[in-house]
This record gives sequence, C-alpha cells and structure tokens, in this order.
Amino acid sequence: MSEEAFANYSVTILVGGLILYMFFIMYKLMKDSNAGKFGGFIIFGALGLGVLGFIIKEVLIHTLDM
Repeated sequence: MSEEAFANYSVTILVGGLILYMFFIMYKLMKDSNAGKFGGFIIFGALGLGVLGFIIKEVLIHTLDM
C-alpha cells in the first residue's frame, strides 16, 4: 500500500469517527440543555452543516476523480 493510499484511507476513517463523535456531542448537548425539538433542530442543523460539507466534498472528489 502506498503512502498516499494509506493517508487517504486513514483520513477518511478517522474523520468519519470524528463525525460520529461530534454527533454524540451534539446529542448530549441537546439533552443536557433541555433544548426541546426546535433547539435540537437548530443544534443539529447548524453544527451538522460542517459535516454535510465534508460529505459533499468527498462525494464530489470521487465523482470528478480528482
């Protein structure tokens, strides 16, 4: 396995793990602050946009074969 392939796989896997951990943090923040449905929507919507940006970037990279 080349260094480039290893770096690509490890970044994707580790950032995926970080994304899952961030969702756990957002869920815990929502529960601890008693945010309710609208507050939970705002927390997951605002903080989840960064995650969505990463996912869209990965899809575009694989689609355009860059």
